[in-house]
Amino acid sequence: MRMETSMLIISFIATILLGFIIIPILRKLKVGQIERDDGPQSHLKKQGTPTMGGIIMMITMIIVVTGIYVFLSIQSERETANRLIPMLILTMGFGVIGFIDDFKKLVLKNTKGLKPSYKMLGLLLVSVIYVVYLVEGLQIGTDTYIPILKIYINIPIYLYIPFAIIVILATTNAINLTDGIDGLSSSVSAIIITCLTVIGMITGRKEIAIFGSIVIGSVLGFLMFNLHPAKVFMGDTGSLFLGGVISAIALYLKMPLLLVIIALIPVLETLSVIIQVVYFKKTGKRFFKMAPLHHHFELLGWKESKVVIIFSLITLALCVIGLKIV
Repeated sequence: MRMETSMLIISFIATILLGFIIIPILRKLKVGQIERDDGPQSHLKKQGTPTMGGIIMMITMIIVVTGIYVFLSIQSERETANRLIPMLILTMGFGVIGFIDDFKKLVLKNTKGLKPSYKMLGLLLVSVIYVVYLVEGLQIGTDTYIPILKIYINIPIYLYIPFAIIVILATTNAINLTDGIDGLSSSVSAIIITCLTVIGMITGRKEIAIFGSIVIGSVLGFLMFNLHPAKVFMGDTGSLFLGGVISAIALYLKMPLLLVIIALIPVLETLSVIIQVVYFKKTGKRFFKMAPLHHHFELLGWKESKVVIIFSLITLALCVIGLKIV
């Protein structure tokens, strides 16, 4: 527990220090947020706020995970150290794809960004590599925990691999859609990752406990700049990175189905978009005032801070329930 606490504090401080360095650079590069004209009017003043800030968390992760890898290797805990690297590679892989998309949009001024087909191909490739690593490299098996029943079921490998890939892609997309209000995605993600990290501690997964603690510290450090009024946004760089973290840990713990409970807010954000699109195609009208869901509540008159607090409290309550049924 002492090591995990130290890693959290170190990554928290490192992220804040990097924030003071990188945010002015992003501002100088003029990588500003582009707001929708049809969105909440309060968002128009965010136009130009530096985005692509997820790179701050990514750099922290690379530095701190590399540092703890060397430390654990020296301490003859090479197995734990080696298991940190694949999780880092997966999360960095998603973050890099988000970074390329952000870079093309904001720096190269290509409004379309990374082609959707290329983006999906990249996400799919990283997902496949990680799932194959879990099944063939770590040989953790395909048994998956069913939260309500509190039992594990063994899924045939030919079903498990596509299922696991879908979990990763769905999670990264859900976290991406949750990002749209100052501090929302980072707050919700921090709570979810904390829940998964605690499960890692309970089940004796030291690598999860260490990795999760480092991520929590980096997200909390980023929140110092991302809370309302935000000085920086995470962009696809950060949201895809966090989605990768959540899905990677959940699959490693054999508890991807637990995400339906503890990550209900991102799930509802995704469903709101699907419902909005389907309903509009059928009726020509909008089911929600605006999708994703957080914008609906904004247009109902909720302040951004209220949306973040309510959604975060709901996530916290669901995570407590999740810990109870593990």
